[in-house]
Order: sequence, then structure tokens, then C-alpha cells
Amino acid sequence: MPLTTDFPDIRRADAGTALVSTWLVPTAGLQRPAADAVHTEWEQQERPDAMLSLTTFLSTDGGHLLHYAQWTNDDDHREWARTRREAAVGRIDEAVPGIRRPGLVRYRRYRSYVPERPAGRRPTLLVVPAFATTGPAAQRALAGAVLGVLAREQVPGLLGAHFHLSQDGTKVLNYAEWEDLSAWREFADRGVSAELAAAIRAMDGVTPVPPEFPTPPEPGVSPLRAVARYHLYRSLINVPVPAGTAPPAAGRAGTPPRGDRDDLPRPPLPG
Repeated sequence: MPLTTDFPDIRRADAGTALVSTWLVPTAGLQRPAADAVHTEWEQQERPDAMLSLTTFLSTDGGHLLHYAQWTNDDDHREWARTRREAAVGRIDEAVPGIRRPGLVRYRRYRSYVPERPAGRRPTLLVVPAFATTGPAAQRALAGAVLGVLAREQVPGLLGAHFHLSQDGTKVLNYAEWEDLSAWREFADRGVSAELAAAIRAMDGVTPVPPEFPTPPEPGVSPLRAVARYHLYRSLINVPVPAGTAPPAAGRAGTPPRGDRDDLPRPPLPG
């Protein structure tokens, strides 16, 4: 299984489901051992062909891990969970006792904003704002509104915003890739973030979800800084991205990126 220090290809066409989960560790010193135990477990077992990739991020506050897994479908993952998860988790817990697991959310990537960027610019920071929604219509309305603002404003340092909709219609996750921490801080303290916050507050059926594991903001700065932030630790690629299936390149500056319009066929949503 190839290992990489690159962010995963969020827009790969064969990813039918995205599984997102957080694991809490007793101390910051156990973040890396916990992540290593997870990836060792996957490296040493026979992996289903439906399992495409697993990426683990470490929170900047040292308190937890974020796992982002891509599978071709949910049924094969559920079968793996039914037959093999308990033993795998048992071995991880033997290696790193005290991990708490609040649960997994099943998402589908819906739409993405990916601006043009010079070759060589890579994300180093992940931020994942989340929202509670009252159904598929509210999910789609939120994603469309935020993506429209991002495409218009061309936020410096934002290298990708990938909106994921939970399959039950109750959650939206913005998987936002940033060039670095300073770029994200600049955004959090400027007018575009305030504009987005006001627009979201005015939307029916949408409620920002307070960070489950917030990072306390510095005194006198935007409360947006309380959102959990992550650095990539390790990504395991079980099935390489099929050749010739990369999404179209982003559009010109000032126009909606091509990926925001016709990136991938959008899977049906509940309701």
C-alpha cells in the first residue's frame, strides 16, 4: 500500500462515500502512536478493493485525530465493519489504550471550489467547519451559497473547499485546504468570513455546529479561530486514482471554477 505525505485526492471519481471520524487521545503524546497503530493495522490486513484511501490528520491542540476514508460504496465498508472492525480496534487499543471514538459520519462529496494556483503550492492546514441542516434542500442551499462567495472573492491561501453532505440530510462538512496557518488566520479575521457568517445565519434550516474539539482563540480575535485545525500525518492509498479521471481544471480568476460547475456527477441525495 503506497504511503504519501500529500493530501488525498478528494475529487477522485471512484469515491462513492467519504467516512469521517474523530478519535480522542488521553494526551498529546499519544496522537502519533495512535495514528501509527491505525495505519499499521491497515497495512497488515487484507484490504477490500472498495477501500480506496485512508488519511489521518492530527489536531493542532494535540487532543485528537481526524480520519478521512474514501470507499467506493457503503455496503462494502459496512461488511468490513461487521466482520473485521472489532478485532482491528482491539489490536489498536492494546497498542494505545484510552482512545475514545465519538462515532463515524457517512458523507458524499457534493461540490468543490478549487482555484487556479501556481505549481508547487500545496496545502499544509486542514480546517473543517460543520453545519447542522434540516434536510437535503438546506444542505444544497448552504453549499451553493458559500461556494458562490468563495468563487467571487478568490480568498488568498484557500486551495480548496470541498463540501460534503451527510447521507441522512442532517450535516454539511466543509473540508477546507489552506496553504498555511497565516492564510487561514487572515481569512478568519477579515470581512469575507463575516459576510459568510451573516449569510449562513440568515439561511433557513442551517445552524453552524460549534467545534466538538475547539482550539481556544487568542484574546481579542475572531471566534472563528476556535474551530479545530489539523495537519496531515499520513495517507495510505489502497487503490491509485484511475488514470484519466482527474476533474477538469479550475476556471479563470473571478469566475466559478470548473470543478464547481461540472466537476463530477452528483450522486442522488435522500429525499
